[in-house]
Amino acid sequence: MAFCSMSCEGTMYDWSSVYFMQVVRPADHLIRAGYIACMTAMTLGRFSADYFATRFGSLNVIRASGFILFGGFLLAVLLPAFWTACAGFFLVGLGFSSVVPLCYSLAGKSTRMPPSMAVAAVSTIGFFGFLFTPPVIGFISQASNMRTAFFIMACAGLSVSFVAPRARAR
Repeated sequence: MAFCSMSCEGTMYDWSSVYFMQVVRPADHLIRAGYIACMTAMTLGRFSADYFATRFGSLNVIRASGFILFGGFLLAVLLPAFWTACAGFFLVGLGFSSVVPLCYSLAGKSTRMPPSMAVAAVSTIGFFGFLFTPPVIGFISQASNMRTAFFIMACAGLSVSFVAPRARAR
């Protein structure tokens, strides 16, 4: 879950403005609007994640986050106009905002291994996704196009939803 979520986050950090420049094609002064929408949503999501996790449960929030990630990427890929792409990137930021912090929290409650090792493992796997995926997105977009690369990231986001039910705190 951390790998896929941080892969989406790394993609937004490194490729959101390029996506806007190549696919959405707004005026030059609006190229960073998608990135700003994503980072604004990420900030709001990180501040509110504890509230939702307490109310609905961590795994339910992670599962919903995967669906939000998928919907955001899909919106930006299928309807790459300025406002829909901004809304899609906003949803992407909202989607990945709580996954990794909640994964750390679940790892800290691990009974399978010492919590410190579990948190370190989640952190290592997550940051591998954050660092590994953006260059892969570059290769994919070079081989096909940015929309295809972002659709693949939509699928990575969706996979978070399907892994979450299997990630019971043990």
